[in-house]
Amino acid sequence: MDIDYLNGQIENIRTKVNIEKGKLEIIEESLKNTEAELAEKRKYEDLLTKVVILFQKTARYARDQSKRQIEDIVSKCLQFIFETDIEFLIELSEKRSVPNAEFLVKSSYDEGYSVVTKPEISRGGGVVDIISIALRIAFIQIHKPEIEGPLILDEPGKHVSDDYIFNLGEFLNKSSSLFNRQIIMVTHNKHLAQICDKSYSVEIKNGISQVSLSSNDTRAGENKRII
Repeated sequence: MDIDYLNGQIENIRTKVNIEKGKLEIIEESLKNTEAELAEKRKYEDLLTKVVILFQKTARYARDQSKRQIEDIVSKCLQFIFETDIEFLIELSEKRSVPNAEFLVKSSYDEGYSVVTKPEISRGGGVVDIISIALRIAFIQIHKPEIEGPLILDEPGKHVSDDYIFNLGEFLNKSSSLFNRQIIMVTHNKHLAQICDKSYSVEIKNGISQVSLSSNDTRAGENKRII
């Protein structure tokens, strides 16, 4: 048999193998992204579940008070960051005498109409991310007994566009001061890192993680509010 023919066949097989490897890599990357997205949605669902449980454990008057407080905090957060007429709404209902809550976003437009949708299908700009942050703050602040300790955030505003990330940083700063609560967060966003009183940079060099401190604090002697 012609050796050139065999080499050609081998090369064709190699090409097909490489193509299939490429397809496999694409599928694996897609699976990785899907799993990460699913994990985020599970975290958001867990947060909403905790808020619902809060309503279920409180009496009607306290429930209404908590509802208004949460709506107010989250709405102000959304309005501060997106600089538009947007409200967070909680619709309470009862199923077999058990309180249930549905979470909605109401967007009002200059043309004189409003649209009410679920947060996950509301307009872009990371609305769900912002609601998640605001709900955590609201939940901690109104919880009885009082929850002490810092607020820990993992990649806050991950899906918030650059147009609004500065506002998010300002909101976190103001929230830390207003509620007198330290915020500790992990972020890849440089702006959010810069608004912190103290930030640590972690870089991998030659397979080794190297941690360096870059202090943004100009208020020597004061407590660090955001890290």
